[in-house]
Amino acid sequence: MARKIFLAHAAVCPLPRRIAEAITARTRSGMEDDQEAGLPPGYLTDTRRLIAGTLGAHPSEIAFVGPTSLALSYVAAGLPWKRGQNVVVYHDDYPSNVYPWMALAERGVEVRLLNIRELGRIRLVDIQGQVDESTRLVALASCHFISGWRLDLEPLGRWLRSRGILFCLDAIQTLGAFPTPAAHVDFLAADAHKWLLGPCGAGILYVRQEVQERLQPVVHGWHNVRCPDFITRDEIKFRNDARRYEAGSQNLVGLAGLRAAFALLEEVGVDAIAADLAAKRSWLVTRLRSLGCEILFPDLAPAHAGGIVSFSHPTEEAAALHARLTAAGIVTSLRTQRDGRRWIRVSPHYYNTAEELERFVQTLG
Repeated sequence: MARKIFLAHAAVCPLPRRIAEAITARTRSGMEDDQEAGLPPGYLTDTRRLIAGTLGAHPSEIAFVGPTSLALSYVAAGLPWKRGQNVVVYHDDYPSNVYPWMALAERGVEVRLLNIRELGRIRLVDIQGQVDESTRLVALASCHFISGWRLDLEPLGRWLRSRGILFCLDAIQTLGAFPTPAAHVDFLAADAHKWLLGPCGAGILYVRQEVQERLQPVVHGWHNVRCPDFITRDEIKFRNDARRYEAGSQNLVGLAGLRAAFALLEEVGVDAIAADLAAKRSWLVTRLRSLGCEILFPDLAPAHAGGIVSFSHPTEEAAALHARLTAAGIVTSLRTQRDGRRWIRVSPHYYNTAEELERFVQTLG
């Protein structure tokens, strides 16, 4: 960036030029005609195909529903829960992936909170100790938003599926940064405004084909309920793919940015991005340690290392340091954990240069 060093991609990203231009082009097209009229043939189908390819999914499993919070709420509200069943969640996860499940208590569902000693450090053994024959679903984030601990998805997903327990993944902190395959989850939600480098409110909901009949839509409209020639039928019949969760007209401007974001991701390659972020994390940890900073999970194994480094300075209070960095044109995040402890969260992306990271460290003093 010309005026700032942006190191807060775990928050809300700036838009790359090509993505902003894709949004602008869609907006300009909407000035000239019916906003849908200017769409190229197969635009939405091709967009689903592009996204599905990144996830290793089928286009029929991809729904455009907007924010992550909305997608997760669709899952929580749409399953046929029974009184006495339980859902396992992590209380110190981002609120978007806690509140929809907490609300199930009103329906007689037991909400089990994982007991984890270290912030966000969730392992298979922790899940195994919390589920039982009444567990219906486990809802977790692919990477913790403060500690940067990344789930090892495959063994966890395999174990849950072998026991008939559904797995819902909030993938917003890894999609666009690390491989996040859908093969071992039943539901996956992510907005575009973090690591995908896309616009706010343009997100996806993945629903595995085998569970689509079990997840009932909680919204109804002309798009997801069949109505040939826009004539209301006498019965409600949903579409037979993930479009059943899309009630009405699409956010075409947001989808233009989402499509461009996934196209850029495909061009650069998620494996290359993941390798770059791992190298940046290692460099930052080494340099921050040399300054005497305390780092959350400094020695993460590759399978658990996300793109986030959260630290505290040995002499400067976090809020004051955050303000000083902001004044110097360096964008980071200030985050607080449940006990009141504050951290500076740094989350660079692949386009950040070595010179930018060096300037950040030098500014810390």
